[in-house]
Amino acid sequence: MNRMRIGELAERTGLSQRTIHFYEERGLIAPSEREGRGYRYYDETTLKRLEKIAALKDIGLSLEEIADVIDLYFVDETGILGKRRVLEILHGHLSETENRLSALQGFRKDVKANIKRLEDLIEEAKKSR
Repeated sequence: MNRMRIGELAERTGLSQRTIHFYEERGLIAPSEREGRGYRYYDETTLKRLEKIAALKDIGLSLEEIADVIDLYFVDETGILGKRRVLEILHGHLSETENRLSALQGFRKDVKANIKRLEDLIEEAKKSR
């Protein structure tokens, strides 16, 4: 098993050591072992978890959502369990987005109506001078 200290892990992933510590605090990753002066050592599984975290962030999942799904990718070699859960989350995102868009379209319609009403009032005021 290839052991890495946090500096090497950071270099291999392109993440900062601070980010890796943050993910560890959130329970997204864990050092595979500690040694001596408390040095943390990480293995290839941690590297793969960090790569999966990056991929899940890229498709729009929050860290809380990632925490909910990440372990599924490592208990099921096919990845189907994780993918199904991500699909559920993304359907939720889509529904929320559609609701927001609908609300924004209603707001846009109201703003346009108010602009038109005020423009008409200004025109009427100009004519009655």
